[in-house]
Amino acid sequence: MKTIETDEARKKDTREKIALGGLVAKAGLRYEKRALLLGLLIDAKLRIKGDDTERLRLTEIGEKAFGREPD
Repeated sequence: MKTIETDEARKKDTREKIALGGLVAKAGLRYEKRALLLGLLIDAKLRIKGDDTERLRLTEIGEKAFGREPD
C-alpha cells in the first residue's frame, strides 16, 4: 500500500528532476548526448572539490545566466 509520504517523496523527486532538466536547457545543452552532460557534471564536481575560487567563479557565471548579480 502506498503512503502519502511515499507519494509526496516521489512528487518532490520528480519536481527536482524537472528543474535540473530546465537547467540543462537554460545552459544551451538540450541536444547534447547524455554521456557528455554527465561527463561535464562529473568534471565540474571534481573542479570545485576543495577549490572555493572555482566554485565562486562558476557560481557567478550561473547567477549572471539567471539575470541577477552574485550573492
